[in-house]
Amino acid sequence: MPARASRPEKRPLAVAITGGVGAGKSTALEAFRRRGVPVISSDEIVHELLRADDEVRAAVAARFGGPVFSGEGAVDRAALAEVVFADPGELRWLEELLHPRVAEAYLAWREGLARLPEPPSVCVTEVPLLYETGSESRFDAVVVISAPEAIRTARAGARAVERAKRFLPEEEKRRRADHAYVNDGTPEELDAFVGDVLGALGERG
Repeated sequence: MPARASRPEKRPLAVAITGGVGAGKSTALEAFRRRGVPVISSDEIVHELLRADDEVRAAVAARFGGPVFSGEGAVDRAALAEVVFADPGELRWLEELLHPRVAEAYLAWREGLARLPEPPSVCVTEVPLLYETGSESRFDAVVVISAPEAIRTARAGARAVERAKRFLPEEEKRRRADHAYVNDGTPEELDAFVGDVLGALGERG
């Protein structure tokens, strides 16, 4: 497991949720939110960058042109995905455009939590490409949510699961995790796992 930076006393314990497409990462994130834990999603940050960041939008327009924009001028994320997943070079370009900005937004959010009069003890971020982007060193603990391929296909569709095969295998993600859960049971079981993780994190302080 990679070495992680020491945590300043007032900074919340930074937890990342990652795992394969359709595994249930967002459901786990919501379970943390219901328990009062501050949460943020990397996908939500990306959506906001594509919606409102003028520099990002201009770069995407210059690279791909009108076909990836809707009639209202918004980035059509489905059309953009069709283009970049068909060409590894274009996908790499988009990742290099977005990932540093996602990291900057996440760190600003976390630093804002640390400046609160009463900072939370834990904050949780959903990071689908945590290991692929080398981001695990930014976090104090990693939670991996996985599921059998048949279940992930039923949830996310065969095409999305097939695309995700270019990323780190599920078993390797589980091996690297501090906490891992195979999400092939009920929502209540996943919720109980989240409660157990919070209990373990509380013991870490």
